[in-house]
Amino acid sequence: MNEQELKQKLTPEEYHVLREKGTEAPFSGKLLHEKKSGTYMCKVCSSPLFPSTAKFDSGTGWPSFDQALPGAVKEIIDQSHGMQRIEVVCAKCGSHLGHVFNDGPTVTGKRYCLNSVCLDLNPEENKK
Repeated sequence: MNEQELKQKLTPEEYHVLREKGTEAPFSGKLLHEKKSGTYMCKVCSSPLFPSTAKFDSGTGWPSFDQALPGAVKEIIDQSHGMQRIEVVCAKCGSHLGHVFNDGPTVTGKRYCLNSVCLDLNPEENKK
């Protein structure tokens, strides 16, 4: 999908965050308080990124996860805005998801701080 097609598929906010490395306002994301089980997917290419079991409430205003699915994301040094951080992008399509910090409360020590607009939740089906 080229950039023009993405501009038609995504909302202006989604495009700004995913393709222009923007950030949604804290505490505004639809997935911040989501509790359903499933897999969080990339809004652009639908690649599976994070299991719902890795999600936790960091109190920062953005959905947080302590680990990604193997090979799902890439980490890139980000020196924008006068600081050094680690940007997290989708390994398949390169879309910006957020940043990862080494201050997580779980055994991984990671806090993947992501934008809700970058993600879709594929809920687990009730299996009987």
